[in-house]
Amino acid sequence: MGDYVDLSGVKTWHEVEGAGDPLVLLHGGLCTNETWGPQRADFAARFRLFLPERRGHGHTPDVPGPLSYQDMADDTVAFIEAVVGGPAHLVGWSDGGIVALLVAIDRPDLVRKVVAMGANFLPSSQSSAAPEMLDQVTPDAPDLAMFLEMYAAASPDGADHWPVVVGKLIDMYRDQPTIPAEDLARISAPTLILVGDDDVVTLEHTIALYRAIPDSELAVVPGTSHALPMEKPGEVNRMILDFLANDPIQTMLPVRRAQAAAATGISSA
Repeated sequence: MGDYVDLSGVKTWHEVEGAGDPLVLLHGGLCTNETWGPQRADFAARFRLFLPERRGHGHTPDVPGPLSYQDMADDTVAFIEAVVGGPAHLVGWSDGGIVALLVAIDRPDLVRKVVAMGANFLPSSQSSAAPEMLDQVTPDAPDLAMFLEMYAAASPDGADHWPVVVGKLIDMYRDQPTIPAEDLARISAPTLILVGDDDVVTLEHTIALYRAIPDSELAVVPGTSHALPMEKPGEVNRMILDFLANDPIQTMLPVRRAQAAAATGISSA
């Protein structure tokens, strides 16, 4: 069961389950909490899960004006303060991963660890393996049928509002996000970057994201696409749970981390 909380005019639907340290799950664009189905049982066995649905997604109604990652990040900050009540782990997929990165930049005091799956820090034209896909996305496109079905079943705005939300998201994807590398370098929370080996986000862009965040970790999941948490949930869940539960090991032959340690005057031995 879920409930609503009013976050400065955004009537935000959320669900809570499990026990333990708080973990906020941030779904992808055009999605609902339903897409976290392969993760919920495993994660709830270890953590207290909080699953908000962002403005214009799932049970949370749309609001006037365009959509932006920064507004959704601000909503997430408000949610953590009002509902979670303190610092939490953030696990985000796709748009949710971008939101998690922005929250980690803006409010490090509210973030324990970050997992960003299939996330980009520059717009589609500079990060996508197939930027032309945006020109082919329409509300009635066959590839969006599953997302429309989820939206129509949950949205208080009704299925007729679907084209409006799709249009807002496409506009957002053309110009956003634009996160400067120097802002990514400010992320202090331990961060795991996950991506499919055939993800819509290019591996080159993902590696640039990994390199921009100090002491981050990188995992490329073989045989998966942008839908990696649904395609190989067992493997993805194990990696996320291991990262959240454990401190980094002391590697024997560090290169990137040794250089970072030398720059800060910290011994890597």
